Amino acid sequence: MRESYDVIVSPVITEKTTDQMADSLYTFVVNKRANKHEIARAVEALWDVKVEDVRTMRYPGKAKRALLGRMAKNWELGRRASYKKAVVQLAHGDEIEFYEMG
Repeated sequence: MRESYDVIVSPVITEKTTDQMADSLYTFVVNKRANKHEIARAVEALWDVKVEDVRTMRYPGKAKRALLGRMAKNWELGRRASYKKAVVQLAHGDEIEFYEMG
């Protein structure tokens, strides 16, 4: 079994996920090999909340061109890293504080 800090890589804080936090939906980038049970146990252990549902998505890395200048003829192909994302539904009344106001 993996350590909780090895399962959860980072929270995803965007405008869309911030709106979803009102509905007790929290989004995390997770380890590519972690399954739903490990993700639920890690979130429950780290933030002392009750997890009702976990949905996972895999995103493949995309090929990108890195231009070396404005009019460069030679460009190198690069690749973005692939990652796995999890959307966690918490029990009614539970919430996670990622940052504090004030």
